[in-house]
Amino acid sequence: MKPTQLAAPVTMTLLFLLSSCGKKGGTGATDGSAVTSLQNVSYDPTREFYTEVNAAFAKKWAADGKGAIEVTQSHDGSGKQARAVIDGQPADVVTLALSLDIDDISTKSGLIQADWQKQFPHNSSPYTSTIVLVVRSGNPKGIKDWGDLVKNDVKTITPNPKTGGASRWAYLAAWAWAEKQGGDAGARDFITRLYKNVPVLDSGARGSTTTFAQRKIGDVLLSWENEAHLIAKEFPGETQIIYPSLSILAEPPVAVVEKTAAKHGNTEAARAYLDFLYTPEGQDLIGKHFYRPRDPQAAAKYAAVFPSIELITIDHFGGWPKAQQTHFADGGIFDQIYGN
Repeated sequence: MKPTQLAAPVTMTLLFLLSSCGKKGGTGATDGSAVTSLQNVSYDPTREFYTEVNAAFAKKWAADGKGAIEVTQSHDGSGKQARAVIDGQPADVVTLALSLDIDDISTKSGLIQADWQKQFPHNSSPYTSTIVLVVRSGNPKGIKDWGDLVKNDVKTITPNPKTGGASRWAYLAAWAWAEKQGGDAGARDFITRLYKNVPVLDSGARGSTTTFAQRKIGDVLLSWENEAHLIAKEFPGETQIIYPSLSILAEPPVAVVEKTAAKHGNTEAARAYLDFLYTPEGQDLIGKHFYRPRDPQAAAKYAAVFPSIELITIDHFGGWPKAQQTHFADGGIFDQIYGN
């Protein structure tokens, strides 16, 4: 048992952020030249991934004769991060869990152009992921699929879908499974019963991981696939991953925050940073950190890690704007069922 390991990267990230503040235009490089400082505002469980990406990108940037660069990180629930950028957090790039969140930044602040999804391959989504179930070792509650989550003796841990990205993907995956069993009425009843079994609603995925893995609350965690593998590494022998019969194809997007990056003089660096995610090296890091690579060669290398399961897409719900309005907006289905 290693109760502090998952928390450690968070602390390291915060220290790195603090140590990097104010270095733009400074003299941090060994040759006395200025150090470029780039800020990546990301969603909850990408800390470890981007720590390694940042180091690899900085090495490449220097090798290309561009000088020294430091990339600082900020992490929280995807929706909270989008609101932070809208409210003035000086992000040069955003790497969030939902296209809806980047759309919100674009429409509410004008910092990102409306056609941002056309700026990078695959609708500006360098990898995919999905939602899985994480249970205690030996699976003492016998959880095999979504339907087991509404048993009276099963406590489920999942973040608040009003603030996090993983939680909205998980909610919709559960809804789609239940809808397949009993239509809209059955899905609404299932979701109502599921959230009655949720003792803690954290604001984001990493908070829920801490609740489940460190605080030992709950019988099952609705988790990003990559986070589930990280838990298995950090707490060997204590958990196992259950792949449900149906889940959802998550496509976390990225974008340059054009106006902020331009103000910082970082447009070239911001673009190069996100381009790096699509390179063979970037795609290999994606697979290494348990995200599903887009590149066929990297995908083949890590294929054994990722079982093939039935995945519905956000189009099943009419796209993110419609799904948001129906399920997660104020007064939507989640508010209706969770308030009861």
